[in-house]
Amino acid sequence: MSYLDQHRFAMQLAQLSRGWRGELDRRLADLGLSQARWLVLLHLARFEQLPTQRELAQSVGVEGPTLARLLDGLEAQGLVMRQAVAEDRRAKKVALQPEARPLIERIEAISTQLRSELFAGIGDEELRGCQQVHARILGNLAKL
Repeated sequence: MSYLDQHRFAMQLAQLSRGWRGELDRRLADLGLSQARWLVLLHLARFEQLPTQRELAQSVGVEGPTLARLLDGLEAQGLVMRQAVAEDRRAKKVALQPEARPLIERIEAISTQLRSELFAGIGDEELRGCQQVHARILGNLAKL
């Protein structure tokens, strides 16, 4: 693969990521949540047991202080609650409040609809091939 092809691929990947997230943001704007906040809610909803703030920060891919600020806002909105951990006074577990569930369902529905639109006309084999390329690039990135 030539340098130009690699460059074009990287630029398309960046454009795809920005465009996808931008369109999702546009569709979620009526929910009154920033991208960072709805992302925290989605990650939190996927944990089987209450995560600590550290576990949630790792899942979302943000630093601890950044997550703490996001959780402050989500707590103020009544969507999450932090609970002390008996074994470790410094740790806090994060729980969704019942008011967050309908919001998460709405986020999931909007996200699913967008995904359906974006994958229109793309076959299973094409998608698998693309996933394999992305997995190899991610593997190479992990080695750095």
